[in-house]
Amino acid sequence: MAHPGMNTKIEMEIELKLALLPRHTARIRRHPVLNGVIPQRRRLLSIYFDTPKHELMRRGIALRLRRVGRQWIQTLKAETQSVGALTSRPEWEVLIAGGGHPDFSLLPDTAMSLLTGITLKHVAPLFTTEFQRTTWHIETPAGDAEVALDHGNITAGGQQQALCEVEIELKSGAPASLFDIATQLLQDVPLHLEPRSKAERGYLLSGITNAKPVKSTPANILPHHTPSEAWHILMHDALAHTVTNIPGFLEHEPDIEYLHQLRIGLRRLRTGAMLAKSLGQTTFPWEHQLRKLMNGLNAARDWDVFLHDSLPGLAAKLAPSPADFCWDQAALNALSDHARHIRHQAQTHLLSPSFTQVVLDIGRSLLVPSCSQTAQSVKTWSKITLERRWQKLRTRCRNFSKLDPDQRHQARIAAKKMRYTAETFAALYEEKHTKPFITALAALQDQLGYENDLRIGTQLLRSFPQQSPLLSFELGRICGALELEAGRLVSPSDSTWNHLAKSTLFWRSKKQ
Repeated sequence: MAHPGMNTKIEMEIELKLALLPRHTARIRRHPVLNGVIPQRRRLLSIYFDTPKHELMRRGIALRLRRVGRQWIQTLKAETQSVGALTSRPEWEVLIAGGGHPDFSLLPDTAMSLLTGITLKHVAPLFTTEFQRTTWHIETPAGDAEVALDHGNITAGGQQQALCEVEIELKSGAPASLFDIATQLLQDVPLHLEPRSKAERGYLLSGITNAKPVKSTPANILPHHTPSEAWHILMHDALAHTVTNIPGFLEHEPDIEYLHQLRIGLRRLRTGAMLAKSLGQTTFPWEHQLRKLMNGLNAARDWDVFLHDSLPGLAAKLAPSPADFCWDQAALNALSDHARHIRHQAQTHLLSPSFTQVVLDIGRSLLVPSCSQTAQSVKTWSKITLERRWQKLRTRCRNFSKLDPDQRHQARIAAKKMRYTAETFAALYEEKHTKPFITALAALQDQLGYENDLRIGTQLLRSFPQQSPLLSFELGRICGALELEAGRLVSPSDSTWNHLAKSTLFWRSKKQ
């Protein structure tokens, strides 16, 4: 028996992974950055293993046996750490005698510690991947990398899913070199984001896991962090939140929550860019492009809210029960068809090289420690930032009951920014102090947001192509109902603001 760890290759895998449509593989093969590099081609079969209770997956571990020529290589990968398209994870590789079953005796103690408590004899094959891998070794002044084009299939439970992606793996040097190579490839090939590993996609295809929208979680900012460290944590979380929801929006169109969470992630990135200015960072090259790309998703979200929230909610208020009132079905069908077209445009937007480039640029900027020009603690930084946001919100809400629709819209934006900032720093304060304020703030944002949704709905209908007199009549009827409801909401939102204005500002408390 081999000694544990003998001939085991241990390394930290750092790579960028992007996807492309199969019809674009020829563009990669003849790309100028790969000119003069002799490609290596191999047919790879990988078998992924887990227990019946899927304990490896639950721990973020991937275990596979891969056939390369006549050899079998066993690989154990630990939980992935991701920054946008860039992933890093420790992995252990070792040659084994065959592909029937993993040989755990060859793993070192550090790898075996990840499997503590798992009955290893229960580990069994779960799904396979089979693809052709073409690789190019690239040498640059900043580092050496391997560009791999994988084209094949994932097979699980009798089902197959196409696999077509590019992996750029760091062999030596700085991770920033991976972004340089990806940017060059992106100039000629429409690469798009695919944050899921082959293992993750295999579990989905097996039906073991189900795709669902990912919501943001509080950033783990601690009092001992410097402002610069806290900022990096916030941006890492926001970027991961954004990218994780992209596949769901592309593949599960009826679920409108994916786009909603994706846009929340993008807004968190913009909030982070604004917070960076208080740390001495003037601007990021990607800020303007990020704003433009966000605007490209707004129309799809507006239609989602209008059809799934505003119209059903309005119908419920116009009659004692939903059965007593309904909008004209032909009008609803026309609106739904138009909304579907707008969503397809948004999906195309996310598949564009410009969107991919923005994510790459943000990810690259997070590799470099920010040059903070402040020696203050993270708690002091949070208090200054929260106070500034609060004063801006108070300014926007002055004489609240007399604000016109445009001014109320600006107040809504200020409330939204205040909420993002409050939630960002909430971990630094006690929940019993932060929760009442954030709850009151959310109520104001929701109230103003509902008003804004009604006005947006009116704008959507007024710009809708008039296809027939009957359709025009029905759209006019809906517009009238939307305007009536919007006018009715002014007084309730006034009391919501008064409640917030009287709330205790948790960052001012001397006990914090």
